[in-house]
Amino acid sequence: MREKMKIGIICTSFHKEEMESMLHYATEQSISNGFEISVIKWVPGVMEIPLAINRMITENNLEGIVTLGIIEEGKTQHGAVMGQAVISSIISLQLKYNIPIGLGIIGPGAKKEHIQPRIEPHSRAAVNAITKMKN
Repeated sequence: MREKMKIGIICTSFHKEEMESMLHYATEQSISNGFEISVIKWVPGVMEIPLAINRMITENNLEGIVTLGIIEEGKTQHGAVMGQAVISSIISLQLKYNIPIGLGIIGPGAKKEHIQPRIEPHSRAAVNAITKMKN
């Protein structure tokens, strides 16, 4: 019998209450999908996710990573620019290391009323993306 697929989960610290809910749903979905969560890493914000991914991959024997975060709407384009840079970096890391990285980042540009309804579906979808891309 094959061992459980080992994954890591990265959570941002902003929106702590919402992030704890996202982690709950991602954990629940990971167990349902037969994964072993080897490491959970909390980072300050979305900009720190790519570095955390790189460290997680090089320091642990992982077969997939789930990223969870929120980029809410601001008064400038900062969130959009940040979101594009982070997603580009995540894609590059995914290709460099050839492991699936599930994107569970709400936004950029999420308004407060957009966040709550997206917590569960984004969290579960990030885990399910790993499931679909593991082979």
